[in-house]
Amino acid sequence: MLSYEQARQIVIEEIGRRRGPRAAASVSVWEALGLVLAQEVKTDREYPPFDRSTRDGYAVQAKEVAPGASLKCAGEIKAGDTVSEALAAGTCVQIMTGAAVPHGADAVVMIEQTQRLGDVVRFERAAQSGQNIVPRGSEAAAGQSILRPGMRLGYAELALAAQVGAVELQCTKKPRVAILSTGDEVVMVEDTPGPFQIRNSNSVSLAVQVRIAGGEPVVLGNAADRVEDLGEKIERGLKEDVLVLSGGVSMGKYDLVEKVLKAMAAEFFFDAVAIRPGKPAVFGYCQGKPVFGLPGNPVSTMVTFELFVGPAMDLLSGAEARALPLVQARLGEALNEKPGMTHFLPARVEWRGPTAEVKALKWQGSGDIAALGKANCFLVVPAEREKIDAGENVSVWLRKDVV
Repeated sequence: MLSYEQARQIVIEEIGRRRGPRAAASVSVWEALGLVLAQEVKTDREYPPFDRSTRDGYAVQAKEVAPGASLKCAGEIKAGDTVSEALAAGTCVQIMTGAAVPHGADAVVMIEQTQRLGDVVRFERAAQSGQNIVPRGSEAAAGQSILRPGMRLGYAELALAAQVGAVELQCTKKPRVAILSTGDEVVMVEDTPGPFQIRNSNSVSLAVQVRIAGGEPVVLGNAADRVEDLGEKIERGLKEDVLVLSGGVSMGKYDLVEKVLKAMAAEFFFDAVAIRPGKPAVFGYCQGKPVFGLPGNPVSTMVTFELFVGPAMDLLSGAEARALPLVQARLGEALNEKPGMTHFLPARVEWRGPTAEVKALKWQGSGDIAALGKANCFLVVPAEREKIDAGENVSVWLRKDVV
């Protein structure tokens, strides 16, 4: 079997090789959160457009300021004021954070380092040229490229676009992801299950994961354990950009997903990965569309989506595949797991000062959604490790929806 790293790389390589240009549309900067930029954004002027004060205090000529020195205050400048007069020798001017520093001043002394009596300001320490001033054009030159195609737009990127007046942005359209669950035991979440049935929670979790990954979920409901019904619903799903199935990919008599896809001439790249939970994960192409068959147990479904569908979503959105968000933490309680597969254990990481500590949660296997609801991460146990002592550093995969 492939390791999860190998399987993930196959997804990235195959989809990266096959994806074509993504259609784009104009989106308001107010509505573009999480979208992928399809244009270059350049500055409309220098930033800052003037020498900007970073403190409330007094604009001065640094050479005139020493401990005990006094200068006459010649006025006041607040943020937004037009500044046309140069600072005269032997004077200072009161200035506010964000205001333009007048010509002739080369330093701003914080108000906490001064004493004022009437129009006279006494300074408690020397000043250095350039202190508390951001020079004009030091953040960006006029016409400089500041946002590039393929960038995912977060709050900082959108603030930057707004700052330079890019209020309409060309963004790639979200990939449409068909979500199909399988199994006679599954009923819709709105229905009352029978004594031996379960509600279709996978459709809900997958739809949420698709949205977080930057896609548009298209929920197709549930396919019965019959070749005809499953085939019809797969055909419908292949009309979208990606098809994600949950359930029906193990070795049981009624696990029909691979059988039906093979009959539709699907090309498979893997159908098992050395991980727990999530071993029977499938990736292939059918009718020119990427298809993922994920195990039906809910935690397995969630884990394999993030591992394999997540990078596919990035690529199909016009971005590069993001790395798995792994961090290091100190293990709070010893672990003893079967070697041979990488384990992703529901866990909780807590920060006690600068040190992160993680503990695996007690759980009943890959169907235990309740345990995952208490977790904010997965503790990653490498395939070659059987025992890990408390206090060792371990890898932690943060849940991006709750951390």
